[in-house]
Amino acid sequence: MTVRQANEADFATIRDIAFKTWPEAYGEILSPDQLQYMLHAFYSDAALFENYTKKHHRFLLLLENEEALGFASYEHHYQSLPVTRLHKIYLLPQSQGKGAGKLLMETVEKRAVANGSKVISLNVNRFNKAQIFYRKHGFEIVGEEDIDIGRGYLMEDFKMEKKI
Repeated sequence: MTVRQANEADFATIRDIAFKTWPEAYGEILSPDQLQYMLHAFYSDAALFENYTKKHHRFLLLLENEEALGFASYEHHYQSLPVTRLHKIYLLPQSQGKGAGKLLMETVEKRAVANGSKVISLNVNRFNKAQIFYRKHGFEIVGEEDIDIGRGYLMEDFKMEKKI
C-alpha cells in the first residue's frame, strides 16, 4: 500500500469512497435522509473545491496496486495554532483491518510534525465505533460538541486530540 497527495483531479475518487463507506460507518447512527444530506453537502464538487482551495485542506489517497482504498484530509495550522486538524479518514470496508488506516494516520502525523504541529485534533460522532480506532492511535477525548449542519440535523461529536 502507498499513500500519495491527492488533488482536484481526485475529487471523484474521494467522493466515491465516501459514498461507499458512509452507509456502513453511519447507517446505524444517522437516518437515511441525514446521511444523504451530509454526503451531498460534504462531497459535492463545490464543497471539495472550497475545502481544497480556500480552507487549505490537504487530501491523501491510499492506494494498493493503483486502486484507491481510502482517503484522509487534514489541515495544518488549524485555527492559527500549532495544530493539525484531521477532518476525514475513510477506508473502503474491504480494506479495513489490514493496516490501511494506520498507514494513513502515520502519514498525517509525520506531515503534522514536519509542519510544527504539537497536536492533532479531530471530531468523531459520539456513537461511531471509529473512536476505538482513534484511541488505539493515542487520541483522547477532550470534550463534546454539537454542530448544527442545517435542516434540523446535528453532528453530535466527541472532540479528540493527540499530542505529538
